[in-house]
Amino acid sequence: MGGAGVLTAAVATVISGDTIPVDMKVSLKPASTVYPEPVFIIGTYNADGTPNAMNAAWGGIANEKRIMVCIDKGHRTAANLVERGAFTVGIADADNVVACDYVGIVSGNDVPDKFARSGLHQTPSDLVDAPVIDELRMTLECRVVSYDTESEMLIGDIVGIKADESVLTDGKVDPCKLRPITYDPVNRNYHVIGGKVGKAFSDGKELL
Repeated sequence: MGGAGVLTAAVATVISGDTIPVDMKVSLKPASTVYPEPVFIIGTYNADGTPNAMNAAWGGIANEKRIMVCIDKGHRTAANLVERGAFTVGIADADNVVACDYVGIVSGNDVPDKFARSGLHQTPSDLVDAPVIDELRMTLECRVVSYDTESEMLIGDIVGIKADESVLTDGKVDPCKLRPITYDPVNRNYHVIGGKVGKAFSDGKELL
């Protein structure tokens, strides 16, 4: 094979009489890299009642009404959610990149009121003991199921969702209106999620 990290050479595949070029694949080092990677803004209340927020990218849906997020046990957020038994997950969007990035740069252990500097505002959730960030147009309201200090994995039940009317189409969240962002961990950039390219559980039927 030779070549550093080269898995396959560029080849051509013949399908139905057509020659289709296949790009060379290169072996990369293992890393916590997937695309798209979410940008979750985790909202909690500090012990004194001030709101706190942090930026988290390592997370996703665990089952139909459950979410999982990896949160370092040294973060103020970890202590808050254990004490309060609740948290919110705001979906970061293209209109709030600066504030969402800021709450991931500074620690709640050093900055007691991130909201004051970020310009964010909050309304207490009516379902859980955690803040809903007003500027973020979609938020999951969650109760803590478990937080493991070894794996630093948080599991929460999604008990409610708040969404601004401005991001709804026919009563459903419209990603084109929400404009959520995704984190590029390799280049450390944010990208806005683009438009619709197909219909899930439908387009593939043409191959049945």
